[in-house]
Amino acid sequence: MAKFKNTLQRGSVRCIVFKEDDTYYATALEFNITESGDTPREALLLLFEAVTGYVEAARKIKARPSILNQKPDSEYEEMWKRRSEEKFSKSKNIFFSGELNIGQVMAGSCVPAF
Repeated sequence: MAKFKNTLQRGSVRCIVFKEDDTYYATALEFNITESGDTPREALLLLFEAVTGYVEAARKIKARPSILNQKPDSEYEEMWKRRSEEKFSKSKNIFFSGELNIGQVMAGSCVPAF
């Protein structure tokens, strides 16, 4: 049996909020979910809502952990790597990058502070 980073009970998903043209996008890499908004906060809040629904649905149907451990889109994976390599420097089009704890998202305690 394969060992997965994310299970229906715990894990984390990497996320990035970035801007292209006049639109902000927020993506959850391991879930391949992307939301858009007029502000970074709106995009991130929509992403939180989508991730919460995704994990709730996975739990409800007792899905296999593989759906919580998808291979991220190569563009987003490259963006994550570039941001990680930059450490503390700011990329002009990446507003936020970090990890969301699946348990905290489900408990509703993961709210962006900006």
